[in-house]
Amino acid sequence: MKIAVVIPAYKVKDQILTVLNEIDEMVSYIIVVDDNCPQKTGEWVEKNVLDNRLIVLYHDKNKGVGGAVKTGFKKALELSVDIVVKIDGDGQMDTKFLPTLIEPIIQGRSDFTKGNRFFFLSELKEMPFLRLAGNSILSFVNKIVNGYWNIMDPTNGFIAVHTSSLSLISIEKLSDRYFFESDLLFRMGTIRAVVTDIPMAPKYENETSSLNIAKVLFEFPPKYAVRFFKRLFYQYFLRDFNIGSLELILGFLLFSFGVVFGAVKWFHALATNIPTPTGTVMLSVLPIILGFQLLLSFVTFDMASLPKSPIQLAFPNSRN
Repeated sequence: MKIAVVIPAYKVKDQILTVLNEIDEMVSYIIVVDDNCPQKTGEWVEKNVLDNRLIVLYHDKNKGVGGAVKTGFKKALELSVDIVVKIDGDGQMDTKFLPTLIEPIIQGRSDFTKGNRFFFLSELKEMPFLRLAGNSILSFVNKIVNGYWNIMDPTNGFIAVHTSSLSLISIEKLSDRYFFESDLLFRMGTIRAVVTDIPMAPKYENETSSLNIAKVLFEFPPKYAVRFFKRLFYQYFLRDFNIGSLELILGFLLFSFGVVFGAVKWFHALATNIPTPTGTVMLSVLPIILGFQLLLSFVTFDMASLPKSPIQLAFPNSRN
């Protein structure tokens, strides 16, 4: 299979040469995208790397890590490769791990693979505590939003994707900045791609991050909410209608009715100082209990509905 590596380059001049020199010979193309880097990393690479696999692309203005990867993805599709791997240029990702990352895709067992830094417990001490806690929370949120209950570490940028899957999504619609990895998982979910976690050890050195935590806390929740409701609509109403759809509808209606009805009666009792009859209380409690049980059943159904058939097998020529 023809493999392309995409490397977004922004303030990584000091580390990127080491990354490039360690990329395996099995890779056909190395695409470096200079995201209007103030260090002129693209020019630095062209002057110091003698590798006929190298392709350097430039942005006139900074588009963020997602925007740079999107440019690399589109170039990889133009080159008609089979697998695209995204590696950061700051040296956090061990390039020796690349063959392991793409193996499930080559074997036809997966469409999309990503590193998982949470697998080796003894190695987690290398990860800063705040980053560990933040990634744990984001992992759970992503499970709910994207429906991939079997994966962890969704913000891990060491990813590989078969172009059969990549060609089925709208690359332009992917988020340009740090929401990129989460958005890509959402897009993979909409086409029912098989996603696989690959255990890897975390690696942190002297790199600097441009991530603004405060900005993320305000920007990410609305984006997650929109994609969550889109997934439910696509998966349970537009493309299929099944027992999970019924559990979701009935559970939501019953639970909502119980809460609203109970709240109305409770406020009425407070206003009139008249105790609410037991029968009226039960008219509120029973729908809440039943609705909650149906919603739990829906979650169980959703967790069991992971994609099982790789797209690269169903649409082997989609990249053409």
